[in-house]
Amino acid sequence: MPDAIDLEVVRQMLPTTPYGTGVREIRPPVQFNDDAFEGMLARDPNDHEVWGIAYNGKSRPERQRFTIAHELGHFILHRSRQQSFNCDKQSVHTGIDTLRDIEREADDFASNLLMPGDLLRAWISSQRIDFHVLGDIAKRFQVSLEALCIRYIKFTTERAILVYWDNGYVKYEWRSGSARRTRARIRRNGDPAEPPLGTLAADASITQEWDGTEMSAAIWCPEEAQHMKLREFKHTFGARDRVLTLLLLESAEPRSWDRSWQDEESFDSFDQFVTNGQLPDRR
Repeated sequence: MPDAIDLEVVRQMLPTTPYGTGVREIRPPVQFNDDAFEGMLARDPNDHEVWGIAYNGKSRPERQRFTIAHELGHFILHRSRQQSFNCDKQSVHTGIDTLRDIEREADDFASNLLMPGDLLRAWISSQRIDFHVLGDIAKRFQVSLEALCIRYIKFTTERAILVYWDNGYVKYEWRSGSARRTRARIRRNGDPAEPPLGTLAADASITQEWDGTEMSAAIWCPEEAQHMKLREFKHTFGARDRVLTLLLLESAEPRSWDRSWQDEESFDSFDQFVTNGQLPDRR
């Protein structure tokens, strides 16, 4: 059986489960081509037992797939709150607490649905990680490399940091649990931060490094000892103004006085969904 979850089966299944109570149908997703639009979930104003999903047809297929899963997350988690959800590309970063929270919850749900943790954990624990390995896993799940890397950060036992750069400035930084416990974080040289000198991320002549380049961890992380090493990976997207950096650091002992990592644990909304056995068997 394919590793990728069949979203069409999930869509058709949901109204027959406790998570679809009061709903007769979720209509097949439809395209809506608008650069500012990412996705939408809405109740039919003429038939309250019917909901519909729309997605940006201009997006890459992997992004369309994530968007549909995201809207299914809204259906399960949030439809009792409002009649429609309009998800633009910046909705998570609006600064409006309620909107930001529900968008992040829907993103968490989509990640869990499309990239099951049991499979991912088994695959990443059995081999040495590089962008080739993560890219292959992304293809198996039919998701983007970026989405897979974010998911990887949550499940890896390695000290790992993922950084997304937009026009030369950091847009987000994700740290694995072991990276947080050892206080590993990237050097901040401004607000927003730029890549540190001497790194692949700072070298515009290097667009891809999927095998990894070893260097002193202190170049990236100011609290790391000089003898510590890391491997830096780089992926430049087609537009060349967006870059993904993955840092895999040597292991280190947790710094027991630092408890800030505990505040960054996120709730897996999808885990609650699958607890009751509502997900179709993927084996």
